[in-house]
Amino acid sequence: MREVEARKPKEPDQAADAIELPGDSAENTGPPRWTRRWQITVVVPSAIAIALVVHWFAAKKDPPGETAMYTYFLGGLLFASVTVFALQSFRRIFRDWIKAVCPLVAAALLFLAGWELATSGFRWLPMPYFPSPAAVLWNMVADRDLLFDSTLHSLLLLLCGYALGVAAGLFSGVCIGWSPQARYWGMPVLKIVGPIPATAWIPLAMVLSPSAMLSAAALIALAVWFPVTMLTASGVSNTRTAYLDVARTLGANRAFLIFRVAVPAALPSIFIGLFMGLGASFLTLVVAETVGVKSGLGWYVSWAQGWAEYGKVYAALFIMAAFFSTIMTGLFKVRDRVLVWQKGIIRW
Repeated sequence: MREVEARKPKEPDQAADAIELPGDSAENTGPPRWTRRWQITVVVPSAIAIALVVHWFAAKKDPPGETAMYTYFLGGLLFASVTVFALQSFRRIFRDWIKAVCPLVAAALLFLAGWELATSGFRWLPMPYFPSPAAVLWNMVADRDLLFDSTLHSLLLLLCGYALGVAAGLFSGVCIGWSPQARYWGMPVLKIVGPIPATAWIPLAMVLSPSAMLSAAALIALAVWFPVTMLTASGVSNTRTAYLDVARTLGANRAFLIFRVAVPAALPSIFIGLFMGLGASFLTLVVAETVGVKSGLGWYVSWAQGWAEYGKVYAALFIMAAFFSTIMTGLFKVRDRVLVWQKGIIRW
């Protein structure tokens, strides 16, 4: 007993020794904090300097206009990076954003430098299929009016087709997921029509539709309709029976059970269908605009490729990437706002 009592006072000291101090953690084994911040601060300007040196070396035979514009572009990036890095001393949000973005920006700049070396510098890639980044920037600026008009038309067409497909998909999905009769008649239609790619209906859509824009919107809606319907029906049909029983016990009618219990419970599945439908709508939009439609980014790519203007093709591809990524980011913001309890589970 005396030995046990003698050991008891020593337990707190042993527990205190087991606590890991901040200076002993694995995260603090690297360089000091100011050294890491200094490294992050100089990585982007260093990448810009490398890109400028490569540009001055590789662009000797390029047109003067392209060379000057790309030099101004890199100089503007250098000025912007210095400005943002100066602001990090005043706001913590700038420090966190710089820490997360700097490696990606530096890698992108080094990729541009390697691209220019392979095209304008050593001519490893055949022209005109692989223009230099300076030529892509020049075509983007020179054709800005037509690119803006094409982007606007693509946005309007995408929103119309996507909204129509989401509305039809939610309606049919709720009906199939809730009603056994609707499931009996609706599932065979989904199994037959759904797996067919929407772009395969282009010949029939051009015959049946009075205008090319209407047929393109209908094809986008068809591409969105299938995943939204399937995921909505799955979410509604898998609603927990306990939720429905509690609502019935409190006197809820059928409309309340559907719109206040089943649909909110199915929202995670519905948003997955919305994301899948959005991805399918991008593909269908580009393909549909190459057939019959006289405006839009897909039409612009097809038109530029026909004239072997591959600088314009790459410019349109960069705009598509920014355009589609922005829309996808907006849908993620809506999802995080609606499904607050799942915020951060899926990052974009």
